[in-house]
Amino acid sequence: MQTEEIVAKINSFLSEEFEVDVDTITPDAVLKDTLGLDSLDYIDLVVVIETNFAFKVQPEDFTGIVTFQDFYDYVATKVQPKELV
Repeated sequence: MQTEEIVAKINSFLSEEFEVDVDTITPDAVLKDTLGLDSLDYIDLVVVIETNFAFKVQPEDFTGIVTFQDFYDYVATKVQPKELV
């Protein structure tokens, strides 16, 4: 899966799941603030990631994720073949 496809898929399901305008989702925007996430919303986010990308998310994986670009990069490392990362 190409990076552009990953970004488009993420933006689409986040916009739908968290009811935000897709135009507010930009690489440098803060994930938590833009989506209005609280601790329970992070559980929903994990479920959505695991459902859409078929990999298991570990809680510690979120420690370095602040912006959407961080999030895109995280997902890309999990779904792209290891030799491409």
